[in-house]
Amino acid sequence: MNKEELVQEISKKASVTQKEASEVLGALIDTIQTTVKKGKKVTLVGFGTFEQRKRAARIGRNPQTGKELKIPAKTVPAFSAGKKFKVAVNGK
Repeated sequence: MNKEELVQEISKKASVTQKEASEVLGALIDTIQTTVKKGKKVTLVGFGTFEQRKRAARIGRNPQTGKELKIPAKTVPAFSAGKKFKVAVNGK
């Protein structure tokens, strides 16, 4: 499912126009990105948690040459699924 299809589904289920659904979805995504960028968590109970995670610097290898290279430390976005979401996916 892509963003357009998601907007259509939200529009149907919430009985709002596609434009309104698109604006709400855009605001949700923007708010989550901004909050996580600031280093805070966004927790949607039952769905999951969006947060920052730090990856340490490490040594990697070029698979073609076998030569070692330094991979710098960085911060990445992460999502952890909530219990209800896991149950819905696993059917248990």
